[in-house]
Amino acid sequence: MTIKLIAIDIDGTLVDSQKALHQTTIDTITKAREAGIKIVLCTGRPLTGVHQYLEPLHIEGDDQYVVTFNGSLAQSVSGNILVNHNISTEDYIDLESLARKMNVHFHMETKNFIYTANRDISGYTIAESFLVRMPIRYRTPEEITDELTIAKGMFVDTPEILSKFVADFPQSYKDRFYVVQSEPYFFEAMNKKASKGNAIKELAEKLGIAQDEVMAIGDQGNDLTMVKYAGTGVAMGNAIDDVKANAQFITKTNDEDGVAFAIEKFAL
Repeated sequence: MTIKLIAIDIDGTLVDSQKALHQTTIDTITKAREAGIKIVLCTGRPLTGVHQYLEPLHIEGDDQYVVTFNGSLAQSVSGNILVNHNISTEDYIDLESLARKMNVHFHMETKNFIYTANRDISGYTIAESFLVRMPIRYRTPEEITDELTIAKGMFVDTPEILSKFVADFPQSYKDRFYVVQSEPYFFEAMNKKASKGNAIKELAEKLGIAQDEVMAIGDQGNDLTMVKYAGTGVAMGNAIDDVKANAQFITKTNDEDGVAFAIEKFAL
């Protein structure tokens, strides 16, 4: 079956270990676009953190798409929203309270800002702000109102602290939210309907693209749902074991142009 849509994670997949986008990858994706294939970047980042990669790839306009916030949003590159699964203010209050009870840092993200109730702001929150190019706002839980559209909550801490937190994370919250560890220092909680896999499925259906015409490439736990959904699921050579175990093909690492290698092999 011809590949008509390629879903590509950014960190650890599209870009190398230094967050650089290689010319080989740009050239290969350009060939795929010129062949009429939809290239959909799928990331835990907001749209503000994706533009720096969309521009060199020449992905633009109302008929090109991006999945942000780990599947909470699927939208056109110009900002028109097609899929939207947010969490409520009540959800936020409960997640933030859990973080305090279990002594880990926490912040949440909207389309435009990162909000934290920690006066002692985590260095990982600051790093996330820099990475996704969104400013941080301090707000107490009482100041968070229904006027905010909350894409996701993020528990952020050192890998040692966070691994214990993840091991002790209550089952009732797992039942209530879609939770995923996107990095050793990030554990994310979203609307139960949100995931990269669900977002790509909904987007493909809106575009009239069949499941076996979809290819997905990723490396971390937040990529697992789209790798499992796609007709052609590809794990990076640097992917975690769970992604590799559920992929149909393991490509080269992100430092070895693994995305370009997979696209050439299956789509071109």
